[in-house]
Amino acid sequence: MSDTVPPATNGRTPWQIPMEPASPSAALSFPSAQATSFPRKIWRLLVGIKDGLALLFLLLFFVILFAALGARPNAASGSTDGALVLKLNGIITEQLSEPDPVASLSGGSVTREFLVRDIIHGLRQAADSANVKAVVLDLDGFSGGGQASLAAIGEALDVVRAKKPVLAYATAYDSNAYQLAAHASEIWTDPNGGVLTVGPGGSRLYYKGLLDRLGITANIYRVGTFKSAVEPFLRSDQSPEAKEADLAYAQALWTEWKADVSRARPKAQVEDYTQNLGAAVLAAKGDVAEAALAASMVDKLGGRLAFGQRLAKLSGAGQSKRPGDFQAIAFADWVAAHPPSNSGGTIAVIPVVGQIVDGTSSPGSAGGATISKYILDAVADKNVKALVLRVDSPGGSVLASEDIRLALLTAKEKKLPIIVSMANLAASGGYWISTPADWIVADPATITGSIGVFGILPSFEKSLAKIGLHADGITTTPLSGQPDLLAGVSPEFSALMQANVEQIYGRFTGLVAASRHQPIEKIQSIAEGRVWAGSTAKTLGLVDELGGLDLAMAIAARKAGLTDYHARYFEKKPSTFSLLLASLTQESDDQADQLRFDIFGLAGRDQAMLTRRVMADVAMLTRTPSVQSLCLECRNHQIMRAPPSSGVNNLFQTWATLMR
Repeated sequence: MSDTVPPATNGRTPWQIPMEPASPSAALSFPSAQATSFPRKIWRLLVGIKDGLALLFLLLFFVILFAALGARPNAASGSTDGALVLKLNGIITEQLSEPDPVASLSGGSVTREFLVRDIIHGLRQAADSANVKAVVLDLDGFSGGGQASLAAIGEALDVVRAKKPVLAYATAYDSNAYQLAAHASEIWTDPNGGVLTVGPGGSRLYYKGLLDRLGITANIYRVGTFKSAVEPFLRSDQSPEAKEADLAYAQALWTEWKADVSRARPKAQVEDYTQNLGAAVLAAKGDVAEAALAASMVDKLGGRLAFGQRLAKLSGAGQSKRPGDFQAIAFADWVAAHPPSNSGGTIAVIPVVGQIVDGTSSPGSAGGATISKYILDAVADKNVKALVLRVDSPGGSVLASEDIRLALLTAKEKKLPIIVSMANLAASGGYWISTPADWIVADPATITGSIGVFGILPSFEKSLAKIGLHADGITTTPLSGQPDLLAGVSPEFSALMQANVEQIYGRFTGLVAASRHQPIEKIQSIAEGRVWAGSTAKTLGLVDELGGLDLAMAIAARKAGLTDYHARYFEKKPSTFSLLLASLTQESDDQADQLRFDIFGLAGRDQAMLTRRVMADVAMLTRTPSVQSLCLECRNHQIMRAPPSSGVNNLFQTWATLMR
């Protein structure tokens, strides 16, 4: 073929010559290029958008697939020899929460979470395994956990330590991290770090002055001299009664912490170090790490390189042969390779974790409808021989708490033994749902009690008056238009609400008295919203026995006549989709190693927790939908998860549900 251009005709190439229509009808059948150019461009644009979206979703599919394959624990790797590394870059919890998809996609903070039961099971398996040469506690990125949960993990570490080395490392230790580290046979810290154990206590915000400035009236209906949950909206300081109660249980928790640490590490000068840390640091010329070493709070001062070299002597050098590299077994791989046994009879374990809320809920909070469903599912399962309610909640909605209690009564009708196992928190509504139990087991460091109720409704009549707005209208009854958030709540409505709260409180104390087989007068004397540590609650008769989940399981098995048994958890788990999104944005372990906290870093990290508590206070003022049995003071001892990013989160949660 020739490559020459065809000859021009009238100065035009053939493909530029306009075609003449053969007839007028043909001209009408084919619109001109000018007439079709705009629709054709729109069509091409839509096709381009469609193709782009198809490519985008295809790319997203492969990214998620790659993340799924990379995030899944490798059971084969969990069967190799080496040091078992428990790298706690996050928080310890009784139930994994649903990661916030909005935060994941926007690059926001997504906190890692580690299940208490997985840690305990993995450690127990490691104690008797010849593959595990040592256990490593990497606590540099540890953000905390409840004191009762940490004590249970400490007991598992003691079992391991009796058979093989357990080494702990952190640049600096706070109280939570040190409670775990105390159970190690060797505690290492960075020469620029140390141990900062401050004990429970501290300040909280009181909003009365701010509300007065803004003209917001907090209409509070409560019962209980010690029900300090609503004090921040009524006062500018803490009442003497609230201080008395808070100090009593804080001292009990601190006494239990020191006892746990001292039992695990007798040589540590715990009392002197915690009470006279300033003097100890001055004696060490300002060197906190040296002060910790002198008080036998730690065994070695050294960086990660020296720590790795020590481990290489115990477990062998790593494949890279780099100094400080050692043979390591990832904890997630280890747990995947050693699943729990399913032999024997089935005991249903139903976690109630987080605030008790109305309706359904995602993992990490306790929806009344959600928890009730799982209780009824367990009752309907013929293989279930007993039921253990694992409570780690500060309480919440009275309506939701009652839904859960009624579901438990259904289990009682079926003659299923019901044992309540209290974890870190089982207060207010958390105690309400415990009343049907045949036996209540609490940890000495459990925060429980807080038997009281309240309701809160803000009104804005003074706020409107400040800007010249006033509300007025007509009424046909004393309760017309109530609660009137614009003109103010009427005395008749306030009297009605207070009477209702008092009636619910009377019912609460009556339930406790009946379930504990105590005179109502005695329960009223220890109720009134007062919070107790588990050890004190045992003395008062609010719990039957001190211990952890293992003891509760053993009691349930005994009551059910089981000699061999296993736990089956009835709970809502985070969706695969949300976990994958979180895995795409979470920092890797190598990145976490570079973000270490010294003494100042530990102090600054607590500010984020304070911010979350303030946000929770504001949410309670503006979004409390019903009468609450909630222990707000418990938040000072609670690991507060980051709240959802926005309302858009609901869309992602729906999608996540469909992707299960």
